[in-house]
Amino acid sequence: MRIEVTKADILTIETDAIVVYIYEKSDDLDGIVAGADKALDEAISGLIKNGEINGKHGEITMVYTLGKLPSPRLAIVGLGKREELATDKVRNAIADACRTLKKSGAKKLATAVISDSDLKAQDVAQALSEGATLGLYEFGKYITKKPDYPGVDSVSIVVADDKDLKQITSGSQRGVIIADGVCMARDMANEPGNYMTPTDMAEVALNLASDNITVTVFDKDWMQEKGMGGLLGVASGSVQPPKFIVMEYKGGGDKTVGLVGKGLTFDSGGISIKPSDKMQEMKGDMAGGASVIAAMGAIAKLKPKINVTGIVPATENLPSGTAQKPGDVLKTMGGKTVEVINTDAEGRLILADALCYANELKLSPVVDIATLTGACMVALGDVCSGLFTNNQEFADKVIASSKATGEKMWQLPMYDEYREQIKSTVADIKNTGGRWGGATTAAQFLEEFVGGTPWVHLDIAGTMLSDKDKGYLAKGAAGIPVRTLVNLVLSLA
Repeated sequence: MRIEVTKADILTIETDAIVVYIYEKSDDLDGIVAGADKALDEAISGLIKNGEINGKHGEITMVYTLGKLPSPRLAIVGLGKREELATDKVRNAIADACRTLKKSGAKKLATAVISDSDLKAQDVAQALSEGATLGLYEFGKYITKKPDYPGVDSVSIVVADDKDLKQITSGSQRGVIIADGVCMARDMANEPGNYMTPTDMAEVALNLASDNITVTVFDKDWMQEKGMGGLLGVASGSVQPPKFIVMEYKGGGDKTVGLVGKGLTFDSGGISIKPSDKMQEMKGDMAGGASVIAAMGAIAKLKPKINVTGIVPATENLPSGTAQKPGDVLKTMGGKTVEVINTDAEGRLILADALCYANELKLSPVVDIATLTGACMVALGDVCSGLFTNNQEFADKVIASSKATGEKMWQLPMYDEYREQIKSTVADIKNTGGRWGGATTAAQFLEEFVGGTPWVHLDIAGTMLSDKDKGYLAKGAAGIPVRTLVNLVLSLA
């Protein structure tokens, strides 16, 4: 699907459908909507008077132009109250509109740029491009039956004059790059486990190698040399070889930001096996790693003046005669020993070695992203990701980036009292602190391997998956938090 910026009068464009916007309680129409209303013999104002159009956010009204405009369809999209307009509402509005128009059979769409707001034109264009791309996303790779309706081939963002044209084009291009990254992360997490093994995951990363991004994939022998007992312990139950993926982008500067993602390509729970209900969703337990790989690809295209290294430990967690057992003791890369209480608390084991390696590379600051705990989902549901930190100043920057993208996050506590729950009597630390405060005790386990590096841990267990199409989220993998990671790196640059 192609997104382009076009200079034209949107009401004269020959396309399958055009999208225009209206605010809540818009009694007096102006601009493009007023022009469309005049061409359609005041049909729009009539629908407003009859209460069929009220401009509420999420409302989409389809009007057939019956030859009075070159486009046969006009979608009137509600934005809600003018004073409450935000880029996330723009993103959701165009996503819903594109999805609705696709189901009507439209292949070529055109949208107006929202100009009568306090939002910057560049930000609006970026939100439109992201929303259109993400709203039209589908993962139908393994469905052999042809869809009931064709896909959308193109979306034109239409600008009436040269004012802000450069900024709008730049914003749109950035939006396309970032949204394509989100779609890549979605694709990876939606893939069945037999088509997204650690080796497959490494291949995706290798395919992103370019002039400004170096990708290195380390094997089991290297992990043994490094003493990565956490990663090797989790990998011991699977015939699929583990991979340790390192992606290096050199944009300039003395420091290098670290992005570390959990790459569990399938998690059965190991010997502490999960219930069978919804276990198939555990193919997406590598969503954190997918978000890092996809974000690194987008960062390389955007070329910010900052160094970034992405690290993804990738493996499966399966039960077998060679699998680790509850009660085993593992020695991590940093030398710290871990008592395995529950083999289903495996993500923190592979991240422990990855965080140790990040320290060896002197990466700072560091963000790790993981579908780590069901406890975080119990606490926050599927609305927002959990955020934990050892450095409030850095956490505030991550939170600011998440607010800018609309990917909601909520900071959870790291009080020392919780740390008592992960003390072990047979090793330095144990890999689970029990049922209560599980998201915090998991984060504090990871903190043991961070040292003094400014660090944020994002638990995306509740947000990695969407149960239905809604706004720019498509049913299946959400691709969260790719946009936040990219935005964070750009802000740090």
